[in-house]
Amino acid sequence: MPYEPGPEIRELTAKCPVNKVLLPDDSTAWLVTGFHETREVMIDPRYSRALVFAPGRHVYGTEPTLADSLIGMDPPEHSRLRKLVSGAFTQKRIRVLRAQVAEIVDDLIDGMLAGPRPVDLVHSFSLMVPASVTCALLGVSAVDVSRFHALSNEIFGDWSRSPDDIARAYTAMAVFMAQLIAQKRRAPEDDLISMLVDPDSADRLSDVELIKFCVGLLAAGHETTSNSISMSFLALCRHPDELARLRADPDLIPGAVEELLRYVIISGSGFVPLARITREEVCLGGVTIPAGEIVLPTFDVANRDRTVFDDPDRLDVGRAPKVHLGFGAGAHHCLGAQLARLQLQEAFRGLLTRLPGLRVTVPMSALEIRSGHRIANVRELPVTWDDV
Repeated sequence: MPYEPGPEIRELTAKCPVNKVLLPDDSTAWLVTGFHETREVMIDPRYSRALVFAPGRHVYGTEPTLADSLIGMDPPEHSRLRKLVSGAFTQKRIRVLRAQVAEIVDDLIDGMLAGPRPVDLVHSFSLMVPASVTCALLGVSAVDVSRFHALSNEIFGDWSRSPDDIARAYTAMAVFMAQLIAQKRRAPEDDLISMLVDPDSADRLSDVELIKFCVGLLAAGHETTSNSISMSFLALCRHPDELARLRADPDLIPGAVEELLRYVIISGSGFVPLARITREEVCLGGVTIPAGEIVLPTFDVANRDRTVFDDPDRLDVGRAPKVHLGFGAGAHHCLGAQLARLQLQEAFRGLLTRLPGLRVTVPMSALEIRSGHRIANVRELPVTWDDV
């Protein structure tokens, strides 16, 4: 189960928080596993995201589709785009969304209650929550929701699809977004896309920028949130005393979500899509790294740093609040962090209060979990619960 940093990472970290490693394509990179060193990589502009996608440069495991997207830019280009879209993620707007998210969660649980058991939590709930929230955020009409869900499932939910199939699904989603943007230009409503195409705005996203942002929002928010729901529930199942604490006191859920974001490792060590390239020679953790080198920050391993967190390998849903790197840091701190928190909070509120005794119906060893240099997820998660 991908909940503990592997022994190789433990050994490397014990020696030094910054180590040179060999990637599967025989290229080399600097793996950063210390909390403070990882945070430094995220906030120091000498570590570039844009250079990862420079012409003629190939960094193993990176997605070419991220080039020129918000996640693949450096300031000042990144700053401009982030400023334009950040209004959609203000605390005020997130508070307004809470009722919608709660309704989405309750509707999905109603569907689970109405059907036969066991239920696959992944496809009936975990994948559906962020997809439905994204529909609400972007203003996808009721008649197009099923099409959006189908495309989302092709990208994220079907393990049998080849990379070419997934690329075609991304292209189809981009076409869907372009049509949605055109619709919002003709008839704006109270949603994110309408806000971004406002003709009275002094600075607006181009259509290409807007399409890339919308597809990027889906990629960044859907996969991580859906897998966090599934993998966090599995973590709680592996710690039944902590699960019982949450069931007994739902007021612990907001703090428990922060602890799960810290504790649950959903990305492979040295998650390659987070790679940076050094703009100049730097000194990190006492190690000199030349210019032009690949640097791999590890949020998840850094969140187990014993110099920062007491007993970091213990899941404690009542742990005192402390800053973690679950959403990164610096210019690329997750734009939708508050929305992701909201979805996780409402997801666990619904699951733990409406489905008493919710549990996995198969041994943990029977679950098919996929990890590596990408985000870890579980293929299916059959669950049942006690009758009320």
